[in-house]
Amino acid sequence: MQRSDSFVLGALLSFSGGLQDAYTFNIRDRVFANAQTGNVVLMGQNFLLGNWDQGIDYMFPVISFVAGVFLSEFIESRYKYNKKMHWRQIVLLFEFLLLFMVGLLPLEYERIANMTVSFACAMQVQAFRRLRANNYASTMVIGNLKNGTHYMARFLRSKTPQYLIYSLQYYTIIVIFAIGAGVGGVLSRRLGIRTIWICCGIILIAGLIMIKVESLNFSYLKRFPVLHEKLTKTTEKGDTK
Repeated sequence: MQRSDSFVLGALLSFSGGLQDAYTFNIRDRVFANAQTGNVVLMGQNFLLGNWDQGIDYMFPVISFVAGVFLSEFIESRYKYNKKMHWRQIVLLFEFLLLFMVGLLPLEYERIANMTVSFACAMQVQAFRRLRANNYASTMVIGNLKNGTHYMARFLRSKTPQYLIYSLQYYTIIVIFAIGAGVGGVLSRRLGIRTIWICCGIILIAGLIMIKVESLNFSYLKRFPVLHEKLTKTTEKGDTK
């Protein structure tokens, strides 16, 4: 099992992604930090209506998202073969620190908070792109919905069980994202700006799961050097995808 594409890890990150979107929409001036399509639509609409200040509110998260993808790519290229810490764990560490900082920002710093969440979201979605054997997104729905329906259609045509499994995995991730959004919406009314710290806890658990999976995969195999070497090379090759 690869450390970064397990279903449990994908489910945790999807729950966190839904919660982040609900948080910024309900607490931080009705901006979707993760759904950049919605931000682009609202940005264009406000600019054409002459609402420049509101348009800028939606533009900055888009710019931050782009910057987050660049940083995630840099971390991968710089630390892909790091032996002490997997590069995706470094991404999670950055995300943890950024979201923790957001929970400290007062409401008058909404623009900075939304930019920071979008930046962290982009790092996560760029670093964690695979769910078992398929590509997926942990912070948005449209791609997962398309892929899940695609595999369901293929299953109905061919009756191949694996297509049904893939489809149900995508649909489950969508449901988990929706649950995260629901929880985020409810708790935002009770916990306010600190709600985002729940995502910090989820990210911490995700990082620990990656460490645990690595330990389970390799620690006991060190007694068998040849098998351990082959499995290590296979996993490292898979993590480069």
